[in-house]
Amino acid sequence: MAKADLMDFDKALEMFEPVLGFEVHVELNTKTKMFSGAPNSFGREPNTDLAPVDLGLPGSMPVVNEQAIRYSISLGLALGCSIAPSSRFARKNYFYPDLGKNYQISQYDEPIAFDGRIEVELSDGSLVEVPIERAHMEEDAGKLTHVGGATGRIQGAEYSLVDYNRAGVPLVEIVTRPIFGAEHSAPELAKAYVQTIRDVVLALGISDARMERGNLRCDANVSLRPRGQEKLGTRTETKNVNSMRSVERAVRYEIQRQAAILAAGGTITQETRHWHEDTGTTSPGRPKSDADDYRYFPEPDLLPVVPAPELIEQLRAALPEPPAARRRRLKADWGFSDIDFQGVVNAGLLNEVEATIAAGAPATAARKWWTGEVLRIANAQGAEPAALVEPGEIAQLQKLVDEGTLTDKLARQVLEGMIAGEGTPQEIVDARGLAVVSDDGALIAAIDEALAAQPDVLEKIRDGKVQAAGAIIGAVMKAMRGQADAARVRELILERAAG
Repeated sequence: MAKADLMDFDKALEMFEPVLGFEVHVELNTKTKMFSGAPNSFGREPNTDLAPVDLGLPGSMPVVNEQAIRYSISLGLALGCSIAPSSRFARKNYFYPDLGKNYQISQYDEPIAFDGRIEVELSDGSLVEVPIERAHMEEDAGKLTHVGGATGRIQGAEYSLVDYNRAGVPLVEIVTRPIFGAEHSAPELAKAYVQTIRDVVLALGISDARMERGNLRCDANVSLRPRGQEKLGTRTETKNVNSMRSVERAVRYEIQRQAAILAAGGTITQETRHWHEDTGTTSPGRPKSDADDYRYFPEPDLLPVVPAPELIEQLRAALPEPPAARRRRLKADWGFSDIDFQGVVNAGLLNEVEATIAAGAPATAARKWWTGEVLRIANAQGAEPAALVEPGEIAQLQKLVDEGTLTDKLARQVLEGMIAGEGTPQEIVDARGLAVVSDDGALIAAIDEALAAQPDVLEKIRDGKVQAAGAIIGAVMKAMRGQADAARVRELILERAAG
């Protein structure tokens, strides 16, 4: 595939106005699937969580998951949407090799929630109101695994395997209206919007929202129009981007790619595009038109959804605080500086830090672990930090530090073991023998050995050159393989000098 020409980002924004749109798919964490009693779980053996309706077997009939309806209404309310007094499921006819019916049960012209808006906060503290066109219910498709190719994609694969476990999992698709005025903040807004949706669904408790598992997926629409022109440009839709960072990168890349084509007199093809994490590029998928004919018609096997007004008000009363208000509260509760708090937000780690604090860790320590060592390892592995370790485990690790069982250096080794799957923090400490040596006798023996090798140090300390103790501390830490408390070693050295 030939490498696309890219225009400098700032130059692209001088010539063109970016117009954005997002379609975010949220898998709901109900116990069973949208239209069957099959378990809704993750990571099971392929093709084990199935019911006849998931496979489209003749004679099988869908039954709506009531909990999914409630979750969908809650999400619509949290997005500032109106809830339809009556909404209807429809059949979206399209060849899905991983959805046995060859159609998807979705909602078309009668969605359950519509006409909403949500505030998204950028890194400079400014708020952007994103207009929501609709939030509609549907079922997810299964998962295809392409075998034999170099890229894991269908191109070049020898054959494909189908896992129907995900087929029929409840989904809510959130569709925005066109977003104008983002300008240079367009890539950041893309990331912040998806993060805000994730914050909302986690606060509601309706989804695990783990992008690396596909619980939360984003299709990013980007178009450019020349400055001063009213007509919208042709858009592309980058499909199923699976991390916050990738959403930001994909939007920036598409702006630069489209600007280069338009500036050279070319035209943009309306199409889906695939994001490639390894190269930071997009590639063509299939041509797409606003007039794609999915032959929607009302699902004949399901009645309209008519929620009682009392239910809607009950769910409205149970809504959590909006994400922007929650961030302001957490910042005040934790006592973080603007820079420290924004670092947590920009890294998309607000929920992880909050959960770690709730599990007993001090706020500053929780922030340090997630935005420091965990984020560093995640970036090196190309993974999401939340996929590597649980907040409760970080709290356990910090407790060992606070108790004096571990130094910060030893704790970093334990963290590496946790991420490698070696067990709990305490199990790793025991297995690796990493606990701090708290026996003063052992420390004094190491100090005496170091002093014997450097007999002039005690005299220097007695002469007021206390910094000379650093050489002995270093020797003792080396002898103890880093498993000594440097502060305690220093105290013992000064006691020796005083004696």
